[in-house]
Amino acid sequence: MTWYCIHAKPRKERRIAGYLRDQLGLETYFPRLTRRKTIRRVRRIVTEPLFPRYVFCRFDFAHRYRAVRYAPDVIDLVGFGAGPAVVDDQLIAALKSWAGEVVDVITLQPRLHPGDRVEITDGPLRGLEAVLVNESTGHERVAVILSILERNVQIMINRWQLTPKAK
Repeated sequence: MTWYCIHAKPRKERRIAGYLRDQLGLETYFPRLTRRKTIRRVRRIVTEPLFPRYVFCRFDFAHRYRAVRYAPDVIDLVGFGAGPAVVDDQLIAALKSWAGEVVDVITLQPRLHPGDRVEITDGPLRGLEAVLVNESTGHERVAVILSILERNVQIMINRWQLTPKAK
């Protein structure tokens, strides 16, 4: 059994993965990415496909090709030349290990370390630069030092309101 990449119709990846898994009994992998995104000036946590319009599926090509290729909402198998391209098992294993504890969901957060220069990107202090002091135990809030009116002030702020500054 080999992994293949399936090209899906727009926004049908989850449906295809479910169909292949539940109806055909095949192993699928549909990695998603959880990140903070601004939608109409509101910061939200969204989960989107890591590879929009693509799903990975493991099957025996000789016996299941037609069932997979002609499944609902499938455009085709990704290929080069005459046949479909094989996806390396190590690539799927690496993606799964990157996803961590939550199955198939990868969380994207910038890595911040004490002493890093950061910019506040949201809230009333937007646009100000600060220096990261330390992270709290919950990892959602961090302590930063701001230089305001020739004075250093330490504040606690949400991690998602910060982006690393270029060095």
